[in-house]
Amino acid sequence: MESLFGAMYEQENQPANFADIILPVPIPNMFTYEIPSDLMPSIGIGHRVIVQFGQKKVLTGIVGKVHQRPPQDYETKPILEILDDHPVVNPLQIKFWSWMAEYYCCHLGEVMNAALPSGLKLSSESNVQLNPEYDPSLKNYPMDDREIILLEKLKEKSELSYEDCNKLLGLKSAYTIIKSLVIKGAVLVYEQVKEKYSPKIENRIRLSSPYCEDKKELEALFTLLSKRPKQEDILLKYLQEVPIYKQPEANEKGLRKQVFLEAGLSGSSLKTLIGKGVFEEFEIIVSRFEQQPVTQTEIILSDGQQEAFDSIKSQFESKQTTLLHGITGSGKTEIYIKLIQEVMESGSQVLLLLPEIALTTQIVERLQKVFGSEMGVFHSRYSDNERVEVWQGILSGKYSLVVGVRSSIFLPFDSLGLIIVDEEHESSYKQFDPAPRFQARDAAIMLAWLHQAKTLLGSATPSFESYYNCRTDKYGYTSLFQRFGGAELPTYHIADLLADRKKNLLKLDFSRLLREKIQEALNRQEQVLIFQNRRGYSPFISCEECGWTPECEHCDVSLTYHQYSEEMRCHYCGFKDKVPKACPACGSNKLNTVGVGTERLEESLSLLFPEARIARMDLDTTKSKYAYQRIFEEFSGGNVDILVGTQMITKGLDFGNVTVVGIVDADRMLYFPDFRATERTYQQITQVAGRAGRRGKKGEVIIQTRKPDLPIFTQITGHLFHELYLQEMGERKRFFYPPFVKTIKVTVKHKDGRVSERAARHLSNLIKDISLKKIVLGPEKGLIAKLRNQYIYEIYIKVDRTGNIPAIFKSELQKIIFNLGTNKDFRSVRFVVDVDPY
Repeated sequence: MESLFGAMYEQENQPANFADIILPVPIPNMFTYEIPSDLMPSIGIGHRVIVQFGQKKVLTGIVGKVHQRPPQDYETKPILEILDDHPVVNPLQIKFWSWMAEYYCCHLGEVMNAALPSGLKLSSESNVQLNPEYDPSLKNYPMDDREIILLEKLKEKSELSYEDCNKLLGLKSAYTIIKSLVIKGAVLVYEQVKEKYSPKIENRIRLSSPYCEDKKELEALFTLLSKRPKQEDILLKYLQEVPIYKQPEANEKGLRKQVFLEAGLSGSSLKTLIGKGVFEEFEIIVSRFEQQPVTQTEIILSDGQQEAFDSIKSQFESKQTTLLHGITGSGKTEIYIKLIQEVMESGSQVLLLLPEIALTTQIVERLQKVFGSEMGVFHSRYSDNERVEVWQGILSGKYSLVVGVRSSIFLPFDSLGLIIVDEEHESSYKQFDPAPRFQARDAAIMLAWLHQAKTLLGSATPSFESYYNCRTDKYGYTSLFQRFGGAELPTYHIADLLADRKKNLLKLDFSRLLREKIQEALNRQEQVLIFQNRRGYSPFISCEECGWTPECEHCDVSLTYHQYSEEMRCHYCGFKDKVPKACPACGSNKLNTVGVGTERLEESLSLLFPEARIARMDLDTTKSKYAYQRIFEEFSGGNVDILVGTQMITKGLDFGNVTVVGIVDADRMLYFPDFRATERTYQQITQVAGRAGRRGKKGEVIIQTRKPDLPIFTQITGHLFHELYLQEMGERKRFFYPPFVKTIKVTVKHKDGRVSERAARHLSNLIKDISLKKIVLGPEKGLIAKLRNQYIYEIYIKVDRTGNIPAIFKSELQKIIFNLGTNKDFRSVRFVVDVDPY
């Protein structure tokens, strides 16, 4: 059977026109297609098109280039359809995608796949239709009952999907029946492409024109309906909501149909009035986002804020990027707002990046008061349709300001004037999987450069790379070291866990000092934050007799115990198992939990402070769309006394009644195997400490550690950021770590550990042969040696940053990996390149 899309388009008596299409597949280049003559007037860069790729695949692509040159190595296929009247992607975006693919060593199609919201991609499903050449009178083949049923249905309907066929025949899969009919020449199977995005439709009701134009007609209608009270109530409700004589244009917009039903009025009576022509029913497309009024127009800055604001503007005159180093509670948000207002007034767009969805809840409420419905919000908790509406809102000019997480850099901006990266030090800006494995802060700086815009990086604890760029005069620098409204920085206390344990003062993982401070805060009716960057009840369960620990079947990690759901769970692949009643190795029932997670802390606090209202914020409690908002509202409203959380509670949140912050296990952060461990410990503790004492009340921070004499704790409590920076930079320069080198990690994965190791060693030797200045470490087993049934080996490369060396090295690396992939021994091995992996 000839494919529906198999026929090639032939163009006569005129030069061929071609388009290079970006396809959402991991291929190195764009793929060239022929433009049929009827599509030529409509096609352009940035349009979505449907094309056939391979024998059966039908894909949505983006037009990247239009030209006159046919490809030399393959015969072109025609573009099947253009999906848009106007481009959904602009040339600057495609340029940005190309830079990202080159810099982060991935394919352009992978960037496109990450950039486009799912709702703008198309789904493909098989459909069945009658074969127009089939003659049932010939009856060359006998038909069984189910085949006859299907053919009769196809006479009524022009097409059926596979799912329709399954339902019609009452089968889980009708594939065998359909295949039989295809062989008999009775039906054709083809691919129908369906667009995922569907606009929100609202049914509305309006009064028919005779009753609006002539009051006598309306009075006669009331007389007629006087004996039909249900219908009369509907008419009265409409006139109450829509003043048709004072505002005649209001009738054209009508009233939501749902208003009548919400008021408890009769649906059948409304239907009768529509049938009689009293009302007209019509549909309109409406936004999924509520209109937000502007309630605050003027932002008044303090003297310190105004000085910082003026400094930033001055820095922007000579620098494209500026760092705002403002301590926690200094009022950076007000400075952001003032800058945004100025840029929007000039007619340009603004992007405000946040590291976590959790942050959007609070900051969006503040920004909406100033910018109303000119502001769009974009993050992964939105549905596909909601994200498409934000995308289209930017294209149409509805949104001049967008607040979002790292994926927001892919939105279709055409006139960016400013990008603000709040909490720029946060590791959440790094995308680890899938490709492109980008750092949103760094990518945002490049995006701003393409738009000739400015970038403002804001943080109380800047990343050492950004601070280094300021010290070397690459970035501008502005400081703000006083809290807004005269609030004081919190007081730090160090609690020695080992000393408390020796004196038998440690209770349920809490030192005496932390327990006392929590109780004092509760007595004053103030709130407490408890930070522990590990979710679950306990990191693992262990047998007291033989030391057995349950492990994941697919990964080389122990299972985390979750008491609430009574299960053990792998936080890498999602594998779950029941909690054993006895040790499967030795039969002992002495199974103990080891370590502390947020769930266990929540339970311990409820035992220590039974009168307190306690809530928890981690990945387990914030899975639903509005979970963040609900927890924040509860805590902000004073309905929660103690909030236990992971890193979600450390970032930029503003709670006026928090006076005590407890860091349960500072050592766990400090001894993580990462050259940034000291830097990130300083950042996380300082950030979560900054949640305390923000409204004039004195805040206190208790850090629990087993090694209170370590220099890092003196640097934290003394706010010695610059001292820590100099110490760390000395070590990084000595041992060749960023920002003095460019780092690249190559991960080798395969289901057979020996194949994975062999491929990694072969790759390492080839990398060492590249004649550029570099250091190659490994291959070594990954920190987690097996993940999702794949054995992991890692190679770390440190490349000299001089000149164009990193770009040349990355190009050579990609060639080596491509050639390795053609080797039959390594064809099934997966090589993952991660540039700037930390």
